[in-house]
Parts: sequence; structure tokens; C-alpha cells
Amino acid sequence: MSVPEAEPTQAAEDPAASQAPEKADPPADLRLPWLGKPRVADILCCAGIVLSGVFYWALLPLRLSLLGTHPVAAELLNGSTESIISAAAFARAGNGTLVVVLLAAIPGLMKFDILYWWAGRLWGERFLVALLGGRRAAKHMDRARRSGRKFTWPAVLVSCFLPIPRAIIFVIAGWAGMRLVTFLVLDLIGVLLWAGLLAGLGYALGHPAVVAAKTVAHYSWWITIGIVVLTVLLAVRSQRRAAA
Repeated sequence: MSVPEAEPTQAAEDPAASQAPEKADPPADLRLPWLGKPRVADILCCAGIVLSGVFYWALLPLRLSLLGTHPVAAELLNGSTESIISAAAFARAGNGTLVVVLLAAIPGLMKFDILYWWAGRLWGERFLVALLGGRRAAKHMDRARRSGRKFTWPAVLVSCFLPIPRAIIFVIAGWAGMRLVTFLVLDLIGVLLWAGLLAGLGYALGHPAVVAAKTVAHYSWWITIGIVVLTVLLAVRSQRRAAA
């Protein structure tokens, strides 16, 4: 008598059951602007933005001290409003020219702008959520993005004059698909208009502005310490509110 063959197992009858279930993709980290594994472009852009923040804080002690001694250098490094006015006032007093003041404002104001345009091209709404601290505000910005060049072109052009951070405008421009060349041209025109207005103000003020700049430079370290302390206190207060 032959031994009956064993019945095929359920796994053999159903090949799909023998396969291990696929692992689900891990949930995206909402603290990061990219989805999944970061690309080289993600890492480079994020590192550039972080370094721009480090540059700002590292330069803070020099920002005011250079104002009354080397305003063009201060303008070249940070492009601040006070440095452009001071440099033009010094030019009125015979120390420099307005042409140099305007040229120094270009790298001072534009040096990190391309990073935020790039962030908009890479991450779009996710980065806006990180910048604005909520999806509700980002959705309002999405409406602006859908307006296309009717919004993005004028917004980039007058970004220096608007009472909102320029970085938000640049992210929206990149998110909306604005070409890099178009962005740089519009940004350059806007920077020159802004610098020209401030330089005209500083040139008109003349000697009084120079005296004021030298006074600020004399007390620059105390002013810097006050700014740092105030920033830390506001950050701690914000963290406590968020925790509550």
C-alpha cells in the first residue's frame, strides 16, 4: 500500500501568503521640509540656510561697531538699513562716493536670497509651514502662488519695501516656478531701488547722520549685548507658551 502524499500546505497553495508583508514607509518628519530620504540638493540648501543664520549672529558684534568707522564694509557684509544710510552720509562728508555705496549694497542685500528661492523650488509649502509656523498662514501664501507672475514679479521687485520678511516672498517665487534669471534680475532692481532711497536719505542728512553713527559705534558692544539678551528672553518666552 502506497503512502498517501501529504496535502499541500496553505502557503504552497497561496504563493502570496508565503511572501513577507512589505514594510510601510516611515511617516514623514514634519520638522523637515523634505519628504523621505534627503537628496544632495536638500542637504546643500538646508546647510546654506543654517549657515546664513550663523553668519548673521556671528556678524552681530561687528554690525554696529563698523557703522561709525567703516560703514561701506558694514554695508557689504550685512546690507542693513543703517549701514547704507551711514555710508551715504560719510560720502556726503567726503569719505567715499554714492556709486560705491550702491554697489556695496548689492552683495550685502542679495547674498542669501537665492537660497530661499531654491528652498521654494525644492520644498514649497512644507518650507513655508516651517517659516510661518502653521499651515493656515501657508495656505494664504498658496493663494498668492497660484496667482503666478501677477503676484510674484511685483512682490520680488518691491520685497525690500514690504513689511514682511523677504525670505517668504522668495520662497513663494521659487515655489511658483519663477526662473532663476528672472528672480535675480527682479531682485537686483528692487535692491538698487531700496539702496538708492536709503542712500539719498543718508546723503541728505549728511554730518548729523555721521555723528549719530559714530555714537552708536561707540556703544556698540552694550547695544549688542542688549539685543542678544532680549532675543534670548523672547525665545524662552515663546518656548514656554508653546509648551503650555
